[in-house]
Amino acid sequence: MNLLHPKKDKLVEAEEKRKDLGFGTQITDPDTRLLNRDGSFNVKREGGTFWSRLNIFNRLVVCSWSRFFQLIVSFYLLLNLIFAGIYELIGVENLQGADLSSVKSRFMDAFFFSSQTLTTVGYGRIAPIGFWASSVAAIESLMGLLIFALATSLLYGRFSKPTAHILYSEQAIIAPYLDITGFMFRIVNERANQLIDIQVEVAMSILEQQPNGKTLRRYYTLDLERSKVNFFPTNWTIVHPITQASPMFGLGKEELVKLDAEFLILIRATEDTFNQTVHSRISYHAREIVAGAKFLPMFSDKVGSGFVNLDLSKLPRLRLK
Repeated sequence: MNLLHPKKDKLVEAEEKRKDLGFGTQITDPDTRLLNRDGSFNVKREGGTFWSRLNIFNRLVVCSWSRFFQLIVSFYLLLNLIFAGIYELIGVENLQGADLSSVKSRFMDAFFFSSQTLTTVGYGRIAPIGFWASSVAAIESLMGLLIFALATSLLYGRFSKPTAHILYSEQAIIAPYLDITGFMFRIVNERANQLIDIQVEVAMSILEQQPNGKTLRRYYTLDLERSKVNFFPTNWTIVHPITQASPMFGLGKEELVKLDAEFLILIRATEDTFNQTVHSRISYHAREIVAGAKFLPMFSDKVGSGFVNLDLSKLPRLRLK
């Protein structure tokens, strides 16, 4: 006997259709994914103010280390070139001790005097004389103090920012699981630090055509075999059992591609070094799924070492059946 009131059934059904991860239902372009492979949101903001788009501090904290040092070095060289040009306009002869024998030597001495002033090193071979040269040198010294204080804070921010360096398998798979099938992907902690209380959420986003002919994006939470583990010392294969209650039931890879299915993964954990919560996210598009495959073990063949040897290079390896 159904104890639920019919009206409540409709309300529950309507609430299920309203599920949204924050992307909305209007993103219906089949060639646009919601999450990039690096975990960034595939959203380009337009129409904002220049300063809101610039957001220098955030960009310098979250960019890669190579990009960070490229920007710092480029800014340092550009600033010294600007001040060297100013000293040229004032007259390099106002820099006592500068080599005035050629245009090249004049500019190079002005450039290196600028770098010494900016960093407040001041070796003493070259010194400003006159009001204008001394004023420019004083302004540059003040700028140097402020700029290097900002650079130090950026370095501290980058080093002190806890991050979850989790590696994901390049592809997700649909493979036999117990006496049914399952949607699976594999993760591993790239670094030697410890992540504890790992929690995983997986949602499937698909395009659904409504009775009125309009196409909307819908989201379905996928129940996992295990959504939380206390420790994460080795790899973890995360499994969504495809039962009759699963939104993936009866859908093969071709059907998922037609529905523009994208699987959105969010991982939360506590990082033991800073004792702070860290996040990691990624998505797999239906085109990145391999059906009928199996992940190969990541444990090394070494025996007698007294350690559990985990080979990270084996993370993406599959065995096709």
